[in-house]
Amino acid sequence: MYIYVTNETSTVKKYTSILSFLVLLLLVAFRFYDLVPQTEYAPENFSTEKTLQHIKNIAEKPHFVGSEAHEEVKQYILTQLEEIGLNPEIQKGFTSGDWGNVSYAQNIIAKIEGSGSGKALVLMAHFDSNPHSSLGASDDGVGVAVILEAVRNLVKTQENPKNDIIILFTDGEELGLNGAQLFVDKHPLAKEIGLILNLEARGSGGPSYMLIETNGGNKNLITSFAEAHPQFPVANSLAYSIYKMLPNDTDLTVFREHANIDGFNFAFIDDHFDYHTVNDSYENVDSNTLQHQISYVLPLLDFYKDYDLTTLKSDTDYIYFDIPVFNFVYYPFAWIFPMLIIAFVLFIVLLVVGIKNKTLLFSGIARGFLAFIVCLLLAGALGFFSWQALLKIYPHYQDILHGFTYNGHFYIASFSALSFAICFYVYSRFTSEKAASLLIAPLFFWLLICTAIATYLEGASFFIIPVFGALASLFLLINQKGKKRTPLLFLLFLCVPALWILAPLIQMFPVGLGLKILIASCLLSVLLFGLLLPVFSFYNNKKNYAHLGLLIAVLFFISAHFQSSVSEKRPHPTSLLYVLDVDNQQAQWATYNKVLDFWTAQFIDLKENTSEEKIKFSSKYGTKFTHVASAPVKNIPAPEITIERDSVWNGKRHVTVCVTPQRNVNRLEIFTDNTTIEECSLNGVSFSENFLKRRDDRLLTYYISNNHYSELTLVFDENEKPVLTFYEASNDLLNNPQFSVPSRPKNAIPMPFVLNDAVMIKKTLKL
Repeated sequence: MYIYVTNETSTVKKYTSILSFLVLLLLVAFRFYDLVPQTEYAPENFSTEKTLQHIKNIAEKPHFVGSEAHEEVKQYILTQLEEIGLNPEIQKGFTSGDWGNVSYAQNIIAKIEGSGSGKALVLMAHFDSNPHSSLGASDDGVGVAVILEAVRNLVKTQENPKNDIIILFTDGEELGLNGAQLFVDKHPLAKEIGLILNLEARGSGGPSYMLIETNGGNKNLITSFAEAHPQFPVANSLAYSIYKMLPNDTDLTVFREHANIDGFNFAFIDDHFDYHTVNDSYENVDSNTLQHQISYVLPLLDFYKDYDLTTLKSDTDYIYFDIPVFNFVYYPFAWIFPMLIIAFVLFIVLLVVGIKNKTLLFSGIARGFLAFIVCLLLAGALGFFSWQALLKIYPHYQDILHGFTYNGHFYIASFSALSFAICFYVYSRFTSEKAASLLIAPLFFWLLICTAIATYLEGASFFIIPVFGALASLFLLINQKGKKRTPLLFLLFLCVPALWILAPLIQMFPVGLGLKILIASCLLSVLLFGLLLPVFSFYNNKKNYAHLGLLIAVLFFISAHFQSSVSEKRPHPTSLLYVLDVDNQQAQWATYNKVLDFWTAQFIDLKENTSEEKIKFSSKYGTKFTHVASAPVKNIPAPEITIERDSVWNGKRHVTVCVTPQRNVNRLEIFTDNTTIEECSLNGVSFSENFLKRRDDRLLTYYISNNHYSELTLVFDENEKPVLTFYEASNDLLNNPQFSVPSRPKNAIPMPFVLNDAVMIKKTLKL
């Protein structure tokens, strides 16, 4: 009888670890599954089909400011608003945001009158696409379409909202948040706004993250958001803390900075490689992502249309994060240090108790530190060198300026699995140590991390929650007596907060910040492994799990390799410009590509040593020309540049220069030498003193509509003799009759974030 029980117990132990491992995998899978709606969320009276039709109509062609399709999309939206029964208006005007970009913006505005006298709720998205090739289906056709149908649904119900509902489709967002700036500066409705719901995108799929914009505390925004009960919230205070550090802005930022108006951004960022490209198309819009945007807008519109929006201001900040079952968790910043102190006290008490009752040994703790530090170092080195290694193996990745490749998720999975494999292998060398002793090192490191977070990155302070789960596990482990052990599945239960909170972040960091941040995924994998040691320590066959992790990593890497080559589904971003210096009558071909394909190689001869220092032109991320080559001089009409006024008074020289295009153009960029420009305006739009002080040699960029002329006014010291350099560009290289540039092959697309497929004229003016 005794032998039978022993065998049965041995058999149970043998399969318990396998069962717990499978449960871990299922929990992780469920966590990612639960991030977005997996079926159609929209209620019966909301038309997803019509929403999709809007996206399709909006994204037929690139519709950037100044393009023919821009006017077509504007008219389409106006027609849809009129069909709903609204009376839309167009706000027009020259404007410039904080980026030094001027454009003629045309905002589309409509209003549903509320029965009350409180502040208005704004539904906002931008309707322009990015120059010059982006179709703008996700960015921001999805936002426009969802708002159109949400408003149609509201009007159809014939419910009279308490608050005014303002529908604002901004223009020129892609050029520098220009339409939002125009609205805030010059539209009377800007003073009536209490809250904004802004829909955005930085990719074509994945979960939509909620990001708050507020100058004060977020308490009332968070509590009201939770009260509205969106079904699939994906949000955490860490994401917004990071967002505030990055140079990325949305239209909502203008309202916060210039009008102190609070709001929510809802933006999806996955499939980042489609962002601002021709692949931001109707066909590539993720249906689950669309449903996620709908799942935010409908309940929040229903809630805030009758909410007292004057009560949303607060001086108190809340930590918040989403988690399955509990949906949305939040608590005050005031709890950060008390929770941290409690965690430290519990850690010290448990450490003392464990040493006293000899369930913790100094030798075991020391070896636990050695194991954990080795894991951190190995995984950190793996992540640190991974992206540079990938660029060496696959040089064409350098031309994907997004920093996230088409097979990027395979790399995240591969390097994360390899990090876990490293951990399992290292800890397989420490099988004689008790689980409690091994857990001390991860807890110590996590407490240090939480201390740093509490000081420098308060929004991430919810990381203390998994630490409490690990402390509870440590309590159980040091109180085990004899052979009586805490059931492994119960210890697994205490690890769930770590899985649910940290697992999505392993993916989110490189998706949001690029594969150069793979080191974050690798280190987070080790840190997560440390919190899972209460379970993993009892695995007797850790080497087998290490081998499994290695196998998974290899399989994912092989999958990534087979999807690394350029194809029609994974096109190579390419660029080509023709630059004519009319002062010297010299012409050059130029490209931003580091790896030339057949198409670009037709024009760029790598053997030719042509200087590129004379070409200075701005681009996002500071991307510069990589190769230039001599080109035939074409008879391209140069802009007419005339000095309309030149006078001096009070020691200051006032100059007005008029630039008139002699061909159809899209963009004018003006550079100066090191002359200090004290005042500057273009077509009546003045640039702030702050901008003029912090700018580099670029003075401004004008995105031209209707081939409009440019009237530039400058004020500078009378003793200065500045030299202005004008770059006038048209996006017609591929269809200009003076050139015979063939269409791109199907496995290539125009490179985003840079001037592309352009005929550019350089001309200087000495004042």
